Amino acid sequence: MTDTSKDHPDTSIGRRTVLLATGATAAALAVGAAAPGTEAPAGRAATTPVAAAVCTLTKEMTEGPYYLDGQYIRSDIREDKTGIPLKLTLTVVDDDTCAPLSDALVEIWHCDALGEYSGFVGNNGHDEPDNGTFLRGGVLTNAAGVAAITTVYPGWYRGRCVHIHIKVHTDVTLTPDGSFTGGEELHTGQLFFAETITAKVAALAAYRVNTVPRTTLAQDSIYDEGGAASGLLTLTPLGSTTSAGYAGALTLGVEQG
Repeated sequence: MTDTSKDHPDTSIGRRTVLLATGATAAALAVGAAAPGTEAPAGRAATTPVAAAVCTLTKEMTEGPYYLDGQYIRSDIREDKTGIPLKLTLTVVDDDTCAPLSDALVEIWHCDALGEYSGFVGNNGHDEPDNGTFLRGGVLTNAAGVAAITTVYPGWYRGRCVHIHIKVHTDVTLTPDGSFTGGEELHTGQLFFAETITAKVAALAAYRVNTVPRTTLAQDSIYDEGGAASGLLTLTPLGSTTSAGYAGALTLGVEQG
């Protein structure tokens, strides 16, 4: 099912932005890191750029129609979902000082290999169990501003390229059931994947069962070809084959209230 109008850019979004360490300063601080959207050599982890004084700002992106409140605080959101591993390293920094932001909740959610979101199974034409929690959750950043989350490489649904939704919250309250409430939402955005890598993933058996036509990165209505400044991940192979999965890295900056 094609996303509704909620999954199109909102021109009313204010100054809240994503910040990414880029340019010569970031390059000097992240020597050897692959360029965003490229594939780093196997066996060498993507280097997360250190927060720098030179930063590029980019607009937030819509959360889309598939967000659910109060998901679990957990570092592995896969549950029983098939798909190749995706290990995300997301670094959150303050947009004024570029200093790492600790104890911020980084929350993600995305569809499975069939293009289905938990809580909304059937919207992409497939029938499968729906517990309302698979491929949803988040973690608090550490002292270095890093959130590490393990998931699977997403599939796709009609009208959108492969992507992951993300929110950054501060001052949340952890609940006894492992979820969270309250806090301040500092950022809503999306993470994107290089088309060359997605094409290889889409050819794997776990993803070929999704027969919905795939929208490419270039065809997507949300991604604006801005590279890392628009949420394009730096991807590094976890092994010698596509089925071994990928590590994905990005540095996000948020404006604190």
